[in-house]
Amino acid sequence: MVLIIRDEVNRYTEYKNGTVWLDTAGSPIQAHGGCIINYKDYYYWYGENRLGDNYISCYRSDDLLNWEFRNNILTINSKTEKTRVKSDMTILRDDGRKVIIERPKVVYNKFTNKFVMWAHYENGIDYSEARCCVATCDTPDGDFVYHGSFNPFGNMSRDCTLFEDENGDMYFISSARFNCDTNIYRLQKDYLNIDKYITTLWQGEVREAPAMFKKDGRYYMLNSGCTGWRPNQGMWSQSSDVSDRWDILKNVGDCTTYNSQPAFILKTEEEGKIKYRYFGDRWVYKEKGMLDGQEDIKSFYSKSTYVILDLKFDEDGNLSIDWQDEFRPKVK
Repeated sequence: MVLIIRDEVNRYTEYKNGTVWLDTAGSPIQAHGGCIINYKDYYYWYGENRLGDNYISCYRSDDLLNWEFRNNILTINSKTEKTRVKSDMTILRDDGRKVIIERPKVVYNKFTNKFVMWAHYENGIDYSEARCCVATCDTPDGDFVYHGSFNPFGNMSRDCTLFEDENGDMYFISSARFNCDTNIYRLQKDYLNIDKYITTLWQGEVREAPAMFKKDGRYYMLNSGCTGWRPNQGMWSQSSDVSDRWDILKNVGDCTTYNSQPAFILKTEEEGKIKYRYFGDRWVYKEKGMLDGQEDIKSFYSKSTYVILDLKFDEDGNLSIDWQDEFRPKVK
């Protein structure tokens, strides 16, 4: 990483991909599998934090490089409030073990003035539950209220993301049927429940880590294969209709997606130009004993780093990603 001295505080002028990223207090950023939203004068970065009593953490920045830790927005002690009759409200197991909450995606609901988070929920022992879970807050970095977990229309739901269309429709996308399928659902107006099942994509192709965005009237989705924590070949597809006629998946990046897995795509305006950037997690993993207790998981998971790369598009809208050593945004 490259640092300069400014007002006696070390600040990043760029982030070197795959290295440990420190917040403004000097601690490693714990925002794995998450998302970034732009609200008023700041960017807010949400992600998984498996250390201590935490589930999800939040950081704030005005330049996408120097991140201030704001809050552990979801923990074992978070307030709970049921909003669906059929929701499991377990946020801490009866035996005292934490559950697993992964891939948090947060959006702002302009209709309710709430910040709403959807994520992947598991029971803390194995990956047999395959549920989604929901939480909300009045502020982007406050204490979120947990609203429970469920299986949408009875379907499994693992790695997931949210996508807001230009007309205001919000979609929840998640891996289903033991990751064999990718399901798309439309959310109801308050974003607290599923309104409608839309479609199933790439039946039987075993994909996870979906990341969706829209450019020039076309919908794009990136995802990864299922190889545990080990990196694999990322793929992408596009369509003119969120509900129909998605293209056959095509490779993107190298055979390990530059040793990363998709987390989300960030759209920014920089020096008068719109940029789309791939944010990926570079997991620190173990070949064996991946789930031999939560202490084992935390010992490597918290050391995972990040990869941020520019998306490129040809005149036909085909997507590509090349390696870059550093991330150097110009949003200010």
